[in-house]
Amino acid sequence: MDVRSSGRPGRRGAGPAAITATLAAAALALTGCAAPSTLSASDDRVQVVTTTGLLADLVRNVGGDRVNVSSLVPDQADPHSYEPSLRDIRNVVYADVAFSNYLLLEQQAIIKALDANLPDEVPNISLAEGAVKYAAEIIPLVENVALDTIWLGMRVRGTGEQYGASRASDVYVSGTGVDGPGDLVAYLTESFGNPEFYVNSTDGFDASDGYRDDTATLPPDAHTHMSWAFTEPGIYRLTMRAALAPEPDARTVDLGKQTFTFAVGVDPHSVPGMEGAEVLNGGHADVTVDIDTGELYLLVDPHGGDGHAHAEVFDPATTVIEVPNKALHEIPADEGFRFLGRPGDPIFQLPQAVLGRHVHGEIDPHLWQDVGNAISYVELMRDTLIQVDPDGAREYRDNATRYIGELERLDADVRGTIATIPESRRHLVTTHDAFGYLGAAYDVQISGFVTPNPATEPSLADRRKLAETIRNLRIPAVFLEPNLVTRSSTLTEVAEDLGVAVCEIYGDTFDDEVTSYVEMMRFNAESLRSCLSEPVERIG
Repeated sequence: MDVRSSGRPGRRGAGPAAITATLAAAALALTGCAAPSTLSASDDRVQVVTTTGLLADLVRNVGGDRVNVSSLVPDQADPHSYEPSLRDIRNVVYADVAFSNYLLLEQQAIIKALDANLPDEVPNISLAEGAVKYAAEIIPLVENVALDTIWLGMRVRGTGEQYGASRASDVYVSGTGVDGPGDLVAYLTESFGNPEFYVNSTDGFDASDGYRDDTATLPPDAHTHMSWAFTEPGIYRLTMRAALAPEPDARTVDLGKQTFTFAVGVDPHSVPGMEGAEVLNGGHADVTVDIDTGELYLLVDPHGGDGHAHAEVFDPATTVIEVPNKALHEIPADEGFRFLGRPGDPIFQLPQAVLGRHVHGEIDPHLWQDVGNAISYVELMRDTLIQVDPDGAREYRDNATRYIGELERLDADVRGTIATIPESRRHLVTTHDAFGYLGAAYDVQISGFVTPNPATEPSLADRRKLAETIRNLRIPAVFLEPNLVTRSSTLTEVAEDLGVAVCEIYGDTFDDEVTSYVEMMRFNAESLRSCLSEPVERIG
């Protein structure tokens, strides 16, 4: 059976076997969602198929009256899990051009239906990948969200020539006291998993021990990675001192002391006495001893480089190191971690950095949450339609220019609306990890989500971590995507338990209330503003 047997002359349909197989699979997956518009071989307009309604809206703004557009995923359906129907397959077969987001956004069955049934000569555009050539900015998905925090180590900077130092010299960096609600342990995991402690407040600080306990010993111009663990949320102030032994058994030279402030699981912008301080929450940083100047400070490379070629010096007196709620874990059952507490207890931990940026080989596919990326999509759509329909080039260019102007105004409005939210309340907790671009573009902290993917069932540990995040940050509202209401019981139950509001935010799809991309972005910005601007009164 060849569905395209009545197609336009000169255009070749997909093979009958491929179409029949796909139709058979689709027949088992018919849904109750509203049917999309229909493409037709007898329609003189350019027939466009998209995977989602959001992409269809962008195409309609560029194509105008010259295009007939149908999306495979209906409004209110989830592109992560939707299975294509018989009507969807038919629309693919009659398309003159196809636009998908890809980067694993859509359910694989959708991509298979598109690729198996689209005629060979028809442009099949993966927008998220293609838009990079139009200046779209992409965000890597980290393999472990806890790694997407600041990497904090210790470093010795300088030569110490004025003290007679050489490569055989020792520099001591010692913890002398911790003021905070729990214990702090800074340690290095060795090759076989054994911890080497640098700072450990669980057994106190004994000044009589000199430079043995709670001390990292480093040669000049060296650094070490380490993990930093905190047993309770709150503000920690760690006092450290440094000394130099120019030669073995020589008298040490005192290089002074400094206090470093950590905001663990709480708002880093509201540390008492440090309002307006610089907040470090990413990149590679080191507690640094400068043996040329005799100072202790933070040396920070915001891009995560290991050589600090572009590093900046930060004064610990005016800097807060953030340990976010994404760094909250449960202590594993392995006996090697008993120094942190009992198995299953929650603990905050900045991870021991690895050389290079440790990311999974995937990209966050939700690019459109940054309006600038949506503009790149529009430019790629414009050029693709001109390629398919050169006679409409002027109309496509004019439509795109008009729409890009509207999107540029939208971008400014979204930025302005979100900027009215006090920075300390600009925390987004939602159903799944779909708003990284919104956070990066408009300065919103993505402080938590139920699961990385809406198709994943949350565990009890996920639920506990979510509740701890909301409680620690005193978040007044969490945000729920309307199309995921039936799969968001964890989020709503936690919100009800803690007495916080549940507000709406749109991620992948439209509904009867929000019917266009521009409406969606304006709605999201206003929802964030209205739900987060007021401080929370009670969290149980």
